Amino acid sequence: MQLAASLLEKYSKAGPRYTSYPTAPYFTDAFGEKEWLEEIKQTQDKGRDLSLYVHIPFCDTLCYYCGCNMVATRNYNRATEYLDYLFKEIDQVAALTNPGRVARQLHWGGGTPTYLAPDDIRRLFAHIASRFAIAADAEKGCEVDPRELSREHVKALKDAGFNRISLGVQDLNDTVQKAVNRVQPESLIRQVYGWMREEGFDSINMDLMVGLPHQTVETYREMLDKIIDMGPDRLAVFNYAHVPWMKKNQKLIVEADLPSLATRLELQQLILDKLGAAGYVYIGMDHFAKPDDEIVKAQQSKTLYRNFQGYTTHKNCDIYAFGASSISQTEDVFVQNVKKLSDYYRLVGEGRLPTERGLRVTNEDKLRRDAITRIMCDLELDKASFGRAWGIDFDKYFADALVELKEMEVDGLVALSPEKVVVTQVGRFFLRNIAMPFDAYLKQQSADKPRFSRTL
Repeated sequence: MQLAASLLEKYSKAGPRYTSYPTAPYFTDAFGEKEWLEEIKQTQDKGRDLSLYVHIPFCDTLCYYCGCNMVATRNYNRATEYLDYLFKEIDQVAALTNPGRVARQLHWGGGTPTYLAPDDIRRLFAHIASRFAIAADAEKGCEVDPRELSREHVKALKDAGFNRISLGVQDLNDTVQKAVNRVQPESLIRQVYGWMREEGFDSINMDLMVGLPHQTVETYREMLDKIIDMGPDRLAVFNYAHVPWMKKNQKLIVEADLPSLATRLELQQLILDKLGAAGYVYIGMDHFAKPDDEIVKAQQSKTLYRNFQGYTTHKNCDIYAFGASSISQTEDVFVQNVKKLSDYYRLVGEGRLPTERGLRVTNEDKLRRDAITRIMCDLELDKASFGRAWGIDFDKYFADALVELKEMEVDGLVALSPEKVVVTQVGRFFLRNIAMPFDAYLKQQSADKPRFSRTL
């Protein structure tokens, strides 16, 4: 796969990541606790399984690039207090849930879930398992920061039943690490990775970032060689999203130290070449996996899905999300919890659900969500099949989108035929751009339109 600098420059523009559609900036406070309570009650007998998400917002230190909802603190009492309220929220939702519903997926994110002490990891998991029926073969994943991590933390995760680990690496170069305030030597990464393998984790993802200050082709090549040598099962190589107007901590990054457009192109080409040569399959949207990984098989069988946890094999699940800023989802609704801990504690303490905003989707939203999901997961859209499913004439309904896609076809990103829209090998790199023509919200004229990160 060869990327042209002209394509990178042309398509590097602001756009959503499409972990949802409509995207989170369009959620509204007109949808609140009352509406969410009613939605929970009305959706208990629809035959859908559950996906449970828990947000742990704490970290020991602030990474300058971070775009998450997090709190940097070394006062562990804050985590103890948070868990007390988190347990209460879990109890509130569990009491409204049909006990026959089964959780097929569990994910802990942050912040840093392993900020929790090992015994609290076990305690939190046990509390969830006592309130919800978790399938014996459920996918149970946790994000891990190698700093401050002990062997006991890894044992606690295994004892709790986790079977997937996502290890935050970002970059192995000392200069890059210091520039973003995330210092974690290669020796530490190898040690932690070794602990995970020794404890029996056979599905380990590594998160890397591209576009960080001081990254060069030479240093990134050295890092990729070391990562490939370790052999993680999956890799998520995220583009650094520089949005200092949204995340004030990113103002601590010196913009002059960020890689140039030309260097970013070389880095992206290097990633595709090196990981491809090492046998990893490029799923799209920054994700790579070994050929025998279930996520690769799901893409091949067209059963892959995308939600707030990224790519998943669990499509027919309602997401119940717990903790500050977390986002829940049913077929018809998105809802987000309050972000400030003080607000979260107040609402949960009052016996209320800590809802801040949400959205009930329309049939139009669902139709377009399906089109965007199919592009991002299947890498193609069968026009006739899609038209039958939604009762539309595809070419007429998406006439404006097809005009934009025609230009992308000229650039080699898609192949258009009377039957299908197919993403090319090069187009996998531009999935966000290919999805955007189907997004009706981007076409709305508004003085306060949301600002997204750049697609590349």
